[in-house]
Amino acid sequence: MTFAGFAAVGVVVGLVLLGRGFLGYRAAGLISGTSVSRIASLAVGEVLVSGTAEPIELTLVSPLQSVPCIYYRARITESSNDESREVFKEDRAVGFRVRDASGALRVFPGSARFDVPDRYDESTSVWGAGPTGLQLRTGPVFAPGPEDREAQIAALLTVRRPDHWSLFDRSGLPRSTTNHRSRYREARIEAGDIVTVMGRVLPFAELEDPTGANLVDGTELDGADPEIAADLAEARAAGLLAATPEDAWGNAAIEGFGIGKPVRAPELDPAANPPPPPDPALAARADAAFEIAPDALILATSEEVPMLISLGAPTQVAARADRQFVLGLVGGALAVVSAMALAIVVQSGIR
Repeated sequence: MTFAGFAAVGVVVGLVLLGRGFLGYRAAGLISGTSVSRIASLAVGEVLVSGTAEPIELTLVSPLQSVPCIYYRARITESSNDESREVFKEDRAVGFRVRDASGALRVFPGSARFDVPDRYDESTSVWGAGPTGLQLRTGPVFAPGPEDREAQIAALLTVRRPDHWSLFDRSGLPRSTTNHRSRYREARIEAGDIVTVMGRVLPFAELEDPTGANLVDGTELDGADPEIAADLAEARAAGLLAATPEDAWGNAAIEGFGIGKPVRAPELDPAANPPPPPDPALAARADAAFEIAPDALILATSEEVPMLISLGAPTQVAARADRQFVLGLVGGALAVVSAMALAIVVQSGIR
């Protein structure tokens, strides 16, 4: 790479660090300038709460280490020579509860910003061998909730064949080849972690889209992408896609089916076996997870009060934001010096 190229890279890196630094400065100001509220005495409005994260009806399985969690951010980047590209990017979260000494509050994380440092950051060796601790997810994204003991026992006793190193694993995650070096990074919030959440408290009845607000699906699948659109068109022409969700999924396409009350009566096969008698304990668990009273207070984001979910207690979050701000100042200085060097190179014609 030429001197001018190094200077240009320095400008870009410096500006990125500067931007992150200002975000850290803003986050530190918000956390430091807001007192922590007790959950038992919350009122409607902007609040800052801190406590233990608890899963509710579902958990997630992280893609790079297969760890049960309520939030993850995963990245895989490949580098070859002087080039680097991101080959996998996924962010997901599910609704959870935050509990302090006074009580618990349900959090709807949709549209939230997450401040969670990486828990896993490893790279393949120069020979392409897999990094230590990498355990790629081979099953579904979602896992049973914390009280589904039988399902957890069954998953623990399931024997899985060992993974062989190949370009893609069975879950679709890209793997390194001998021509590339890959870096794997994953951030998570796990059950039992201390979290700090800033958002708006409101009655559940005022939440416009509870289903959408309860999930964060940042897989970034762009249906407008020409390649994806062409694949969909080809699948439709070949008859591989059903015309309607009902044709593809049957009763499972009914809103609320399987997780609550369907919005319309499902179509049952007369020859199907009748369902077993309801289990009162299971019904009570379902009500606790899915039935929320209209006047129950919950924590969500809004246009007036964006939500920030951070890993750690408020003092830890503020200290991390301060370090990010200092690094941003260094990035700003790097951008200025690199820009001056680039200007000198352009004027003098140095390569």
